[in-house]
Amino acid sequence: MQETFYEVMRRQGITRRSFLKFCSLTAASLGLGPAFAPKLAYAMESKPRIPVLWLHGLECTCCSESFIRSAHPLAKDVVLSMLSLDYDDTLMAAAGHQAEAIVDEVVEQYKGNYILAVEGNPPLNEDGMFCIIGGRPFIDQLRHAASSAKAIISWGSCASWGCVQAARPNPTRATPVDKVPGLPDKPIIKVPGCPPIAEVMTAVITYILTFEKFPELDRQGRPKMFYSQRIHDKCYRRPHFDAGQFVESFDDEGARKGYCLYKVGCKGPTTYNACSTVRWNGGLSFPIQAGHPCIGCSEDGFWDKGDFYSRLTRVHGFGIEADADRIGTMAATVVGAAAAAHAAASVVKRMREKGGNI
Repeated sequence: MQETFYEVMRRQGITRRSFLKFCSLTAASLGLGPAFAPKLAYAMESKPRIPVLWLHGLECTCCSESFIRSAHPLAKDVVLSMLSLDYDDTLMAAAGHQAEAIVDEVVEQYKGNYILAVEGNPPLNEDGMFCIIGGRPFIDQLRHAASSAKAIISWGSCASWGCVQAARPNPTRATPVDKVPGLPDKPIIKVPGCPPIAEVMTAVITYILTFEKFPELDRQGRPKMFYSQRIHDKCYRRPHFDAGQFVESFDDEGARKGYCLYKVGCKGPTTYNACSTVRWNGGLSFPIQAGHPCIGCSEDGFWDKGDFYSRLTRVHGFGIEADADRIGTMAATVVGAAAAAHAAASVVKRMREKGGNI
């Protein structure tokens, strides 16, 4: 029988106090209130660690690289304690036949009780021969591992949408996981991004382990807790967008003043992700804060939507008719009108004070 998370932590010398502190911090990182910390602790004490098979198809391993940099909770706590990561060819010590045999073992031993995490996607052309794992096409390994899985997590934009491999003309016919023909009908949760934010990945796993269900998903299969708002909605440069203050070219005066990056290609107004709130590297920063426009990497087909520095068209600001071209003029008009009104009011006030006629 699998050990519980709490049993593993105690075996590693973690005190009860530290365990409860961990639960409180994890609940906070999930956006849950303090009342959920005891529920999280109970789940960690009573529920066995769930086996996970983490497969790699066509990808660059950036999702794994992001995952291992999570700070809340630490990736080591997720991998070594919260779940039983039985297969991940990037992180595991085993290789070759020994490694591949683990997939068969988990599929047989934990039917319907393991999670299949997929990083990357399978190519379908040429019978899948563009991606070979353990001497056979990745598509075969994927279908086999999915056959008895409890659920599937599609890590990153490659598994969720297809990403650069599926960009036109897509000669290998790279296909996102949810559109693979012949795949068993399993619940699929998409965590897009190139890569996804580390804390988003670990938080999704923590939520599933704690509540034994997926977080609420949007119509595209993404967890609403992280993908319900546009980056634009919480961006600290948003006031500049509303004021019509834009960077016109990199390193101009507007760039040095931290103006909105919309006109140099920022896709924040059409990109749903938590970058502007959770941020990266332990909450340190995110691309827009570093002076680079959002490229929309968590959205479907972002590679085929023009170059990274082409501005979007008809993104509305004030009301439903105002776009970025008109916001500046509008803002100037409003300021001018306000100044004129203020001047007129001042004249009237002075004349009244002198007792003159208006």
